[in-house]
Order: sequence, then structure tokens, then C-alpha cells
Amino acid sequence: MAIARIAAAVTATLAFAGAGAGTALASDVTPGTAQVCQPGTLKASTTDLGTEQAGMNHAGTFLKVTNTADSTCTFSGYAGLALEGSGHTALTTHSEHGDTYFAQDPGERTVTLQAGDSAYADLVWTHTGAGTAAAHYLQISPTGSNSHSVVPFEQDVDNGRLSVTAWSDTPPTV
Repeated sequence: MAIARIAAAVTATLAFAGAGAGTALASDVTPGTAQVCQPGTLKASTTDLGTEQAGMNHAGTFLKVTNTADSTCTFSGYAGLALEGSGHTALTTHSEHGDTYFAQDPGERTVTLQAGDSAYADLVWTHTGAGTAAAHYLQISPTGSNSHSVVPFEQDVDNGRLSVTAWSDTPPTV
């Protein structure tokens, strides 16, 4: 029992000492500093941004995520994606991260969004008829968590395969 108390005291001491060596304690966070975006604060949608992404049996659109919170927040990575059929039935979906047919992947980096600001990713699929998934909706999870937006997406997607770039504060180069 005494050994367990000593181990707990040593662990606590090491954790506190480690916090002083570069890890900020919650009380050390400067007011107004961006925090990680919380589930439900990022609203996702699709947009063409005034450009057409179509050619050689490829089609594409941009994903847009907007910070609906009252404060600045950060996130990074790739969107989690899932296709839904009519009646919101789940369709087999395969997502590939990286360059798309129309845009270069900016790579994973931290995106900081002030309240009301948006970030973008490029989304592309083919539609040759090979193992077509007749999608009616698209689930977009900005951070890959369970929190997601469902948007209309009336598209035939070959084999349920989607290509997507990482999020960026500007639209990926088309």
C-alpha cells in the first residue's frame, strides 16, 4: 500500500515537472488562444466555388467547413466521408487521401478558423459505371470524428471510391 502511494506521488511529481518543460497546463492557456474545434462547431457543405471540375470520367467539388462557434479554433487532417443512398441507407465508401485528379494535396497542417471563417478540401470521384454506388447524400466529418454534416449528393460514384485532399485555409489548386 505504501509502495502504491509512493508510485502515485512520483507519477504526479513527474507529470507536474513535465508540464513545466513545455506542456501548458489548462490554467496557463492565454485567453483568446485558439483551442481545438469542438464536435458540432464545424458545419460542412459542398461548393463549386465558381469552377467546374469535370473531365475524363472524373467529377469533383470542393468541401467547405465553416466555424460556427463564437471563438477561434483549430483542426487538421482529412475529412471523414461516407456515402448514403436513398432513405439515408449506408453505401460502401472508400476514401483515398492525397492528390485528386484536379488538385494537389496541400498536406496535413493545422488550420486555424476564426468564428465564421471557412476551410476547404477537394473531393473527386469517377463515374464510368464500374460498380456504381448511386449516392443521394454525403456525410462529411470535418475531423474524422462521429460529428458530421449530411449534405445532398446526387452522384454516381464508381465503386464508392472518393479522393480527397487535406483541409486548407484556401481552396486547393485546381
